[in-house]
Amino acid sequence: MLRCGCRSLSQGLAYLPKTRTSQSFLDVSRVAVLSSKYRRNDYATDVKASQSKSFVMGLFKGQLDVQQVFPFPEVLDSEQESTLKAYVDPVAKFFEESNDPSKNDEIEKVADDTFEGLREMGAFGLQISTDLGGLGLTNTQYARLVEIVGSHDLAVGITLGAHQSIGFKGILLYGNKEQKEKYLPSLATADKVAAFCLTEPSSGSDAGSITTHAELSEDGKHFILNGGKIWISNGGLAEIFTVFAKTPLKDPKTGEMKDKVTAFIVERSFGGVSSGPPEKKMGIKASNTAEVYFDNVKVPMENVLGNVGDGFKVAMHILNNGRFGMAAALSGTMKGLIMKAADHAGSRVQFGSKLEKFGVIQEKLARMAMCQYVTESMAYMLSANMDQGATDFQLEAAISKIFASEAAWFVADECIQILGGMGYMKDCGAERVMRDLRIFRIFEGTNDILRLFVSLTGLQDAGKYLRELQKSLTNPANVGLILSEGMKRTRRAVGLKSGPSLTEHVHADLATSAKLLSEASGDFAVTAEKLLIKHGKNIRDEQFLLKRLADAAIDIYGMAAVLSRASRSLNNKAQSAQHEAMITTVYCDEAFDRIRQNLGSLHDSNRVSNDTKMSRIAMDVIKNVNTVPNHPLGF
Repeated sequence: MLRCGCRSLSQGLAYLPKTRTSQSFLDVSRVAVLSSKYRRNDYATDVKASQSKSFVMGLFKGQLDVQQVFPFPEVLDSEQESTLKAYVDPVAKFFEESNDPSKNDEIEKVADDTFEGLREMGAFGLQISTDLGGLGLTNTQYARLVEIVGSHDLAVGITLGAHQSIGFKGILLYGNKEQKEKYLPSLATADKVAAFCLTEPSSGSDAGSITTHAELSEDGKHFILNGGKIWISNGGLAEIFTVFAKTPLKDPKTGEMKDKVTAFIVERSFGGVSSGPPEKKMGIKASNTAEVYFDNVKVPMENVLGNVGDGFKVAMHILNNGRFGMAAALSGTMKGLIMKAADHAGSRVQFGSKLEKFGVIQEKLARMAMCQYVTESMAYMLSANMDQGATDFQLEAAISKIFASEAAWFVADECIQILGGMGYMKDCGAERVMRDLRIFRIFEGTNDILRLFVSLTGLQDAGKYLRELQKSLTNPANVGLILSEGMKRTRRAVGLKSGPSLTEHVHADLATSAKLLSEASGDFAVTAEKLLIKHGKNIRDEQFLLKRLADAAIDIYGMAAVLSRASRSLNNKAQSAQHEAMITTVYCDEAFDRIRQNLGSLHDSNRVSNDTKMSRIAMDVIKNVNTVPNHPLGF
């Protein structure tokens, strides 16, 4: 049995190649994938496993590293907790009493008094160090305050987030001492607003196809920047821009000049920087969105962010680092919507009974609460991991963004359904929230692209690991590993599950759900290996399969997050522990069914055949630029 396994591995373990057929997701995967550093296996001197502590990355290799998941991470010391508590009530009071989201939406800008109030609170420099004029908050503290903003006004949240979550985040992450000291003080106080300039008409998720270009001046002191960016949040307000442009760079191997993306800090005061009028949008109307143009802008050499040619890495790191804030904000949005729906259900009488008595309403509210709990658990697990020094969290960040944006849309839709006609009316405010929410599944990486990113990045890392495993299994000295791997594969062959035990990490009341997580993770690893063996490097073209594999990974991470959090509540005998346990068991039961369906479908010939038919249907529609069948009336 083991020999067959080895032979299969040797046939299909060419992991994802460096060449690209679809830049829109392979560029992201290529940059974000781990470097090939490995740690020694307990049984072997040859097998090496990735040093990544990422829970999700480990799923693809069958290595369930739980240290970032169990127990639920707690990172705030007493001083940080006290600092955070001092901000929570004033921020909440400000948004309840001083900010008018309906007015912001109507005038299509953040009202001047709101903007000034946010400045006075230090809301534009939450994570800038105190010595440079900011509040110096950790990721977890930041997440808590962003959650409050998200529960009241997403458009204001975008204005704040575009400024600090991505606008000047590159300076925080990659800026040298001089750059930080020059720019961060004025950004912390919002004397100057920041914007992140990546997207172009021909370059959305595919950052590698940007055309904005920067040429080194003859004296070597400046880059001359030309080009344009579209849909830039804060684009019309910003004085400081993080701009990505292609620059000529000599290839050290061939000596040829090639264009590589470089990140620049650009000031509007440099001259040649202009903005278009504010875009008219479906939602987040109060957030300024505009085109930004660069016409022979002289950017000093000292304003290169990071190294010349490293711009793509800089961009991806900024986006990965900022996504946790989105999940935190949307968990707050969901809370606000649930409050509206619950209040209505508890007071509205229909057919002689309050809405709360009807099972269909109860199910809606329960699912809304479940979506919020999973999102919130992901957000604070991820922010805590980042505060603990985790460097490999890009898959968890992508998953939290996907789940949060889709869960919030579901919650908004169900809230309006419970509210009925009232929910559809403008005065209620739910319709504005729904309009605001729609963009979250699109920007900072569309959910479709991020799903492919999760699968391809995980599979690439698994391919590297399996190649190392194959080499080790040919070494007779690694007897322990050979026996261990052989036993694992034999168990699979006779239908026994090989997922790791999680008993010691999960409260006894959740043991059944923990078993489901263990089984799901074992099945996931087996499926990932089979996909690599069957498709090899061509797996990159199997997007129907990659999407369902990602959906399974999302559900597994969600199960882990709620099991960990609910276990902590049960262990601490929290007042809400039993409520959390109920949410967790229901979510895990339903998630397990979805995982089983998604993983099973990857090898179901009927489903694969239907995927082919779906592709053909879509191509027929595109070719026809319309639906294809004749009208039923014949004309």
